[in-house]
Amino acid sequence: MIEKALKGGSGYWAWIIFLLAIIGMGGMFYVQQYNYGLGITGMSRDVTWGVYISQFTFLVGVAAGGLMLVLPYYIHHYKDFGRITILGEFMAIAAVIMCLLFIMADLGQPIRALNVLLHPTPNSMLFWDMIVLNGYLFLNVVCGWAVLHAEYKGVKYARWVKYLIYLSIPWAVSIHTVTAFLYCGLPGRHFWLTAILAPRFLASAFAAGPALLLLVALIMERTTKFRVGQVAKDKLVTIIGYAALLNFFFVGCEFFVAYYSQIPGHMHTLDYLFWGLSHDGHTYNNLVPFMRASMLMGLVGIPLIFIARARQSGGLLALSCILLFLSLWIDKGLGLVLGGFVPTMMEGVTEYYPSVQELGITAAIWATGFFVLTLLYKVAIEVKLEQEG
Repeated sequence: MIEKALKGGSGYWAWIIFLLAIIGMGGMFYVQQYNYGLGITGMSRDVTWGVYISQFTFLVGVAAGGLMLVLPYYIHHYKDFGRITILGEFMAIAAVIMCLLFIMADLGQPIRALNVLLHPTPNSMLFWDMIVLNGYLFLNVVCGWAVLHAEYKGVKYARWVKYLIYLSIPWAVSIHTVTAFLYCGLPGRHFWLTAILAPRFLASAFAAGPALLLLVALIMERTTKFRVGQVAKDKLVTIIGYAALLNFFFVGCEFFVAYYSQIPGHMHTLDYLFWGLSHDGHTYNNLVPFMRASMLMGLVGIPLIFIARARQSGGLLALSCILLFLSLWIDKGLGLVLGGFVPTMMEGVTEYYPSVQELGITAAIWATGFFVLTLLYKVAIEVKLEQEG
């Protein structure tokens, strides 16, 4: 089936070349980082996790978001998701690959990843994160490809595939739960020390993942003959809207606990994120514009996505998905991770600014994910259109 990814029009190949160009540029930046070390990045002694880990954290949620398609289709036999379930599984594959690439970039020297295998430490959450991420990647590759290949042959997929699909459902929850435990298991970082971090991660995942999938589906409807169906789109809107509302409710809970209880460790970080933090005569506020934009896009995107569904407007629906996706990306991919380092454990303030090399490598990894996603979606769409004749 993979040969179907080698056929396409001029627009398809222009997109492929564009992605490869970004990957090549990022590869040159990575060579610089490999030779010089992580000192070429904007990270420091006080900010040890930068844009690499923040993107990893967000993309774990995108990968877990595929659960919201697999669960209704395979457990509750919701057949209206039949055309897009495979797209959710393939999106999970691309997202996990990006997660692993961001971890490799953050390690500095890729060979250090072998330490997790050569010197396993089951008491470390990083050890379990390695297991759940690679396990989830394996499950989606095997299940997604087996189901699609069976459809290509015009037969029912093997029975053993369904057991792996059932296993992938709790596994999807585990990848983001374990990632959340990486943060809330660090007692020295007060902002992350909250019991609702894992539920907050899952709520944002169940909004961001389906939002990106719905956006891609709308693009495919304009560029190909593939249609996901109006019922499936309407149900995705319901999932995205309520998951986003739940995520904002959890954020509101964090504000209440911090300011009503006057917990300094939580208050200072929220001050830094949304209003700026004064320290030693200076005001530190480099994330304030982003966090305010995140809140605004979320507050506009949630009602807009329901309005778009009521009006059956594809343009408004795409706009609302973009707003919600960007809102959640800023909230989790910037604010949550980078904000957790302010103030430092010594009550100081060290702001983080990513270097050009970091941004180039980050762009290349995102391009790699979209490259993988494009190839997988090309195969899936061609197979489905071929079977529909």
